[in-house]
Amino acid sequence: MITKDERKDERHSQPQEPEVDLRNPALAAVLAWLWPGAGHLYQRRYPKAILILLVILSLYWMGMFVGGGRVVYASWTPQDRRWQYICQLGVGIPALPALVQAYRVFGDPPRPPLWGGLMAPPEQPVEPERRDELAEWHDELGYRFELGTLYTLVAGLLNVLAICDAYAGPFTPSEKESKEETE
Repeated sequence: MITKDERKDERHSQPQEPEVDLRNPALAAVLAWLWPGAGHLYQRRYPKAILILLVILSLYWMGMFVGGGRVVYASWTPQDRRWQYICQLGVGIPALPALVQAYRVFGDPPRPPLWGGLMAPPEQPVEPERRDELAEWHDELGYRFELGTLYTLVAGLLNVLAICDAYAGPFTPSEKESKEETE
């Protein structure tokens, strides 16, 4: 039988939330954006860093594979506003070559894309009767273009959550919320 004093001691010996040394949170957030998991490595949170790295980059590269390497590109022309790239950019360095490609293709003077056109925006038709390259990509890849876009977009958004975790640390409920749950 548990005595009254033992119950009182049990309540006061609730496990305390673990202290997480975030080191320099701003630097951790920048590192987490540059490369998924790097901010958590910097904070010495190794299991979480490996999990983030594997999940986010696997999802991103799977999307690139499914979409034939054409689903991540930067374009903000009137014919093709690629808003998805804003989310894809959340992955950091793996999505940055698209900015280099866009700068080359849309620059003054326009130059041909690098790396065999990987992550380059589609050519815009000059003549109205000519079919544009984006329509050809959709015909060639079918649903895989949208699926690859979705995978890379979700990878970027997941990394934004990881960046928040690197900056602010893990979420823990307040004492008030904890008490409400136990009652």
